[in-house]
Amino acid sequence: MTKNMGIPDRITRVILATIPPVLIYNDIISGVFAMVLLGITGFFLITSLFGFCPFYTFFGIRTKKKIED
Repeated sequence: MTKNMGIPDRITRVILATIPPVLIYNDIISGVFAMVLLGITGFFLITSLFGFCPFYTFFGIRTKKKIED
């Protein structure tokens, strides 16, 4: 599994992943919509942790710069 996410992409995902739990905690959103957002939040956090996004591989996207030897 080759990393395909750059640092700015990973930081952005972590920041975006903090929003749904705050909205749920403050009772702004609830129900099925909240659960779907929590699933997306989990995906963002896991992909940020590993630096690999399977969707990027599928679409041929790479935000991490290649290091030339």
